[in-house]
Amino acid sequence: MDDNAIVELYLKRNQRAISETKDKYGSRLRSQAKRITADDFTADECENDTYMQAWNSIPPNEPRTYLYAYLARIVRHIALNRCEMNNAQKRQAYLVDIEDEMEQCIAAPDDTEKVIDDLVFKESIDRFLSKLDEDKRNIFVRRYFFMDDIKEIAERYDYSESKIKSMLMRLREKLREHFEKDGIFS
Repeated sequence: MDDNAIVELYLKRNQRAISETKDKYGSRLRSQAKRITADDFTADECENDTYMQAWNSIPPNEPRTYLYAYLARIVRHIALNRCEMNNAQKRQAYLVDIEDEMEQCIAAPDDTEKVIDDLVFKESIDRFLSKLDEDKRNIFVRRYFFMDDIKEIAERYDYSESKIKSMLMRLREKLREHFEKDGIFS
């Protein structure tokens, strides 16, 4: 079933929307949650919570053309909140590694939550990503949105892990320069 038809089911409050969503995106959502939580049971809970949140947020939202991105954003936030709530030490170390990578681009990590909510910041990232070729953009998003590890990204794009690491390092440097040009960070 296509995304538009699934969203229509949500809008009509037809419970079949959840089963269709699970059939189409369940394994991907669960996989994303597991990468963050490092636990099968918690990942299953995050996936189910995602369906509930989608049910409660469609309507008023109508993500007809970006349903997976919409769901991925929901599951990501749920999984991150669950990690924080469960104080999962092993996974927190992984998240800290990703935060450390991004600190090279974002000058004031204490202000990150405030800045992320700022529309200017979001638009700047969109402009940055739109200038990248498709592979680099996808690799950047896989690492910093979907939180894939380096090995997974290397296998997906058939590159060595060292090539992915150096590519991400160069992309972070370009992002930092882009932010400076946009006047976001100096």
